[in-house]
Amino acid sequence: MRNIVKELQRLQAITKQLRDPINGCQWDRVQTFASLKSYTLEETYEVLDAIDKQDTDELKKELGDLLFHIIFYADLANDQELFNFDDICQSVADKLVYRHPHIFTDNQTQKPNWEQLKQKERDQKAQYSLLDDIPKAIPALMQAEKIQKRCASVGFDWNDIIAVLDKVKEEINEVEQELEHPRQDPQKIEEELGDLLFATVNLARHLKIKSEQCLKQANKKFTRRFQQVESILKQKNITLIDATLEQMEAAWQSVKQLEQIKLNSEVNKND
Repeated sequence: MRNIVKELQRLQAITKQLRDPINGCQWDRVQTFASLKSYTLEETYEVLDAIDKQDTDELKKELGDLLFHIIFYADLANDQELFNFDDICQSVADKLVYRHPHIFTDNQTQKPNWEQLKQKERDQKAQYSLLDDIPKAIPALMQAEKIQKRCASVGFDWNDIIAVLDKVKEEINEVEQELEHPRQDPQKIEEELGDLLFATVNLARHLKIKSEQCLKQANKKFTRRFQQVESILKQKNITLIDATLEQMEAAWQSVKQLEQIKLNSEVNKND
């Protein structure tokens, strides 16, 4: 078995060498916490993409890239005497033990109330609102879901899925009203669209569907279909620029019909 500690120490040494102010890499040595943010987010999405593709070799590489970022942040913090990598490991280990007393203590009969534990942590940080520690930088759909779940934990939630669906319909009507207004207010339309998205996320949450994943799948399906539309038009020697809306719509409907035929065929095969 390979020595994990040795490999980790090697990675830390490489990171420190890259950040060396004299002999290091020109890019690495000028990075800061703020400048790395967008790169870290990009690496995170690449990890998720590898998981979606079920590409374990790529996942290994992308997880390595993400680990490098953690090591990089730790080295930055160590230089500023804020914390180091060991502190990061201790912090997460302590939190996991604290949040799982039924596993790591003798009291294994009662599972913890997650929200009560988190509330204690918020109190210690002087975060007195239920929503104080929800990250502002995460994707908006995920943020909306976290807000709704947090409020639901204290009973502020719809009890009936029909009521949730009615709320979505209500928000659609309010968008329509703004669009039909003689003097449209773009800011008001944006606000109502935001309310509609928020209500739709709530519907997904009640159906136990992750809205972020739901939209990703919709994006994937649309991309697949549009690429097939491009292929159909190309076979007819029609470019997208020259194609009329009617031609593109006809190709789109053709793609949907072919998908339905294929789906029906697979269903009949399994019967």
